[in-house]
Parts: sequence; C-alpha cells; structure tokens
Amino acid sequence: MEPDLFIVPVTREEIRRERLKARELRNSQWWKNRKSAGLCAHCGGRFSPRELTMDHLVPVIRGGKSTKGNVVPSCKRCNSARKHSLPF
Repeated sequence: MEPDLFIVPVTREEIRRERLKARELRNSQWWKNRKSAGLCAHCGGRFSPRELTMDHLVPVIRGGKSTKGNVVPSCKRCNSARKHSLPF
C-alpha cells in the first residue's frame, strides 16, 4: 500500500501558530481589500464582505500555511463544503 502523498504530519503547535498568523492576516489591509470585492473564490457568488470567510486552499491541518498565496475569500457554504479537502 502506497503512503498518501497529500498527508503531511502537522503538530498541534504548528496548527496553533498558523491560526495565529491567519488572525493577523485577517486584520491586514490586504485581506480587507480582498473581501471588499465581495466575490467567493469557489462559487463566484457575490456577497457582502461580512458574509465572506477566510479559506485556506491547502488546509492548515494538511500542512497549509497562512500566507497570501494560500488564502482566499469564500462564502460560508463553500468553506463548509470543502472542510479539509484539497482544491484538486
């Protein structure tokens, strides 16, 4: 049986650290500008900025980082539907 190449072991400390970084990123002007467009990156729907959440394309529990290249605005429905899945 082949090992799952998309499972990256992540410690609780790494998860905690990335969630803190995400919190900081949510307060940045860059993120506020991304949300202000009101566009969900997954379904393309239009929403008020308050209705959009931060979605990690590669989830933190799978080794994803809280960086500008890995987070997108997402409606709550799309974010919940993705859970911890990868974008491909």
